[in-house]
Amino acid sequence: MASPNPYKVLGVGRNASDGEIKRAFRQLARKYHPDRNQGDANSEAKFKEVQAAYDTIGTAESRREFEQQEQMANMFGGGRGNPGVNFGGGMGGGLDDLLGQMFGGGGMGGMPRNQPRRSQQRPKAAPINVGLDITMEQGQEGGQFECSFKRFKAQGTNMETKRITIKLRLDAGIKHGTVKTLKGQGHDHPEGERGDVLVTVRIDAGEHCRWEDDVLIQDVPVPYSTLMLGGKVKVRLPSGKEGRLNVAPLSQIGDRRRMSKAGYDGGDLSLELTLAEHDSLNKQQEKALKALHDQGL
Repeated sequence: MASPNPYKVLGVGRNASDGEIKRAFRQLARKYHPDRNQGDANSEAKFKEVQAAYDTIGTAESRREFEQQEQMANMFGGGRGNPGVNFGGGMGGGLDDLLGQMFGGGGMGGMPRNQPRRSQQRPKAAPINVGLDITMEQGQEGGQFECSFKRFKAQGTNMETKRITIKLRLDAGIKHGTVKTLKGQGHDHPEGERGDVLVTVRIDAGEHCRWEDDVLIQDVPVPYSTLMLGGKVKVRLPSGKEGRLNVAPLSQIGDRRRMSKAGYDGGDLSLELTLAEHDSLNKQQEKALKALHDQGL
């Protein structure tokens, strides 16, 4: 049975930064931790699933290995860790069949056997997808960054995997999710052109923040009483500035307020109301909540 998709388990998108993945893990681990759910077998199973997902993509190195193994396995039409492929070394033997799957078609270079090749069409190796994680400050300033990946390199009649580190220059104010194409720096092709490398820029949204496409969303925890009665809550913006947000009476979890030019690189910021959580209650709070319960709230 295939392992669950770690991104789905943690509730993050594939373009989430490493920081966002860590924060999602902390939140879910806290929610399903056995100490908070004693005797609940479902919560215990969920906690183990969340932990396994984090072990898979929780660090930059483990995430890179997972994604590149996934890409390589998909090229061969199987799951992770296709037993017929040695990703760590050379590949001889049935190279014709192997590369035919990797580059499409039934033979070397993706062309069916016994079919003449059109001279004007040169096959090209599949692209390599790589993620580059940077901070907001780095994105705003731009500059030169390094990223590493594995690629297939032709060694005579064999294909070997080789670790490559490249330097990539980013413009100041680059957007989250931008894909930079590095032409001809990917996998070798035995009978055609070397493939490309597609680098997706992932900007860490910061604590309590996340991206929806290129829009920055910040969660604002609000006490239930303030949601119902209205009031003000303190908010620390990504810039570090603090202010107070007016919450209208009978507000709902998920309501949003847009702040112009308060987000990344002078863009807009959407503030989303969430319910403030408490690890413990004192006696006065318990008494107040029981009174609310008796009133149907």
